[in-house]
Amino acid sequence: MPLHMTKIAYGAQSREEVRGWFESGPAEMRLTTRYLPKRHEEMAGGSLYWIYEHTLIGRSPILGFEQKDDGRWWIRLERRLIPVHPLPKRAHQGWRYLAEDKAPRDLEAGEDPDAAMPPSMVKDLAKLGLV
Repeated sequence: MPLHMTKIAYGAQSREEVRGWFESGPAEMRLTTRYLPKRHEEMAGGSLYWIYEHTLIGRSPILGFEQKDDGRWWIRLERRLIPVHPLPKRAHQGWRYLAEDKAPRDLEAGEDPDAAMPPSMVKDLAKLGLV
């Protein structure tokens, strides 16, 4: 059972903008982090789940980790955003681990990601304890 991680889609103004990050460019995306995750070996087959407006909205499969010349690390990701069922998630700095049993399911083929509840609604319902 792979381990996943979560990260805020920092700077994104909309879900569409987050999707746009994955539409063009090389086959691999790289995010910089200061430290190699201690549990990086457990992340083989895992994904990075993106948080937008306090809601998990999609995931990108993790390809691995690579050290940069300056001592920092790249998180290597597939240039693919797989929409997931919206799930409330508090904002945080950097990245956090996410266990497989806590990860939201992928949206099924034919399910419209825009038909899912808007992140702001999921956040409001979560505050009321309804999701």
